[in-house]
Amino acid sequence: MSSRQERQRPLQQRSRVANLAARLMAEDGIASAALAKRKAARNLGLPDSAAMPDDAEVEAELRTYQRLFQEDEHAARRLQLLGIAARLMSTVQRFNPYLSGSVLDGTAGRFAEIDLQLFTDSAKDVEIFLLNERISYHHSAPRTDRAEAVLTLLIDGVVANLVVYPRADERVSFKTRDGRIRERARLAAVRQLLAGNGMPAT
Repeated sequence: MSSRQERQRPLQQRSRVANLAARLMAEDGIASAALAKRKAARNLGLPDSAAMPDDAEVEAELRTYQRLFQEDEHAARRLQLLGIAARLMSTVQRFNPYLSGSVLDGTAGRFAEIDLQLFTDSAKDVEIFLLNERISYHHSAPRTDRAEAVLTLLIDGVVANLVVYPRADERVSFKTRDGRIRERARLAAVRQLLAGNGMPAT
């Protein structure tokens, strides 16, 4: 193998892993880019030391895959999820909800879940509210140490996660695993997305 081929090999591995990870997320409903990358590397028979793409590379491949192979289905699904998210945000408006995750950023697939960030003095207040509204929920494991609780609901067959943070954290900019600022949107912005057929602003 030439030195040029040797230099290109890690780039080719990253590209192959990103491509397959994106397909796994789109077709199999894997929500975590990290998990999709690990599974893709195993499926490709790559060693643990193989060059891995970052989450942004996988997200770019996912957008491309959805545009090429799932365009109509993906657009309809995202509109459905945005509509459910808007209704839920209206219901829990008193807890300062923000939409985040794949439904907001446009990469939501067939099995995507809705992620709402809530900011309030106590997670118990949210639980009491849900009980009073006769909304069933269960506790899920928090994905971050900052979250006080994750309350998971099922609405119209869609899983929605209410991630409850202290009120003071509303001013904090949360970051993704690879250091990017995590996008979030208030109800008014979600309604604007719905009015624009769910397409992100350019």
